[in-house]
Amino acid sequence: MIHVCSLARLHDTVEDTRARHVVTLIKDISLVRRPDSIAAENHLLLDMDDIVQVMDGYVPPNADHVEKLIDFVTRWDRTAPIVVHCYAGISRSTAGAFIAACALNPRRDEMTIAKLIRDSSPTAIPNMRLVALADNLLRRQGRMVKAVQAIGPGLSAYEGVPFRLDLE
Repeated sequence: MIHVCSLARLHDTVEDTRARHVVTLIKDISLVRRPDSIAAENHLLLDMDDIVQVMDGYVPPNADHVEKLIDFVTRWDRTAPIVVHCYAGISRSTAGAFIAACALNPRRDEMTIAKLIRDSSPTAIPNMRLVALADNLLRRQGRMVKAVQAIGPGLSAYEGVPFRLDLE
């Protein structure tokens, strides 16, 4: 299963869930201290800003980020949970969890996964740039984008409601 949280809740979430893998989607990855229980090779650090359009001075999510995410989660053995987090636990992390769920279960309906995210977290607003890049890489023919658009924007918040996304 996939657990989603903010940077502030990373260590507690890893401890509470006994996760053995972590995905970090955050700008300034130097802010992140890897939990002691997570081996360095089980921690993917993706340095990016939470933007949907290219802007001077910012690092937009790009295809390389998404390829690394998909490669990392498909190598995850699933014997223990994985934690996906960003700074606030609202946008990049929820997109990362959605992408992971789609990559790990290619036959699962995108709308079902998106609705589970919405039902689990009213604050989830998956980063549409990440979703669109993954939709293309996973050859989902626009269905991932449509699913995220269909759940609509989440509630405004400074920190997202942590949640669990089951893979089956």
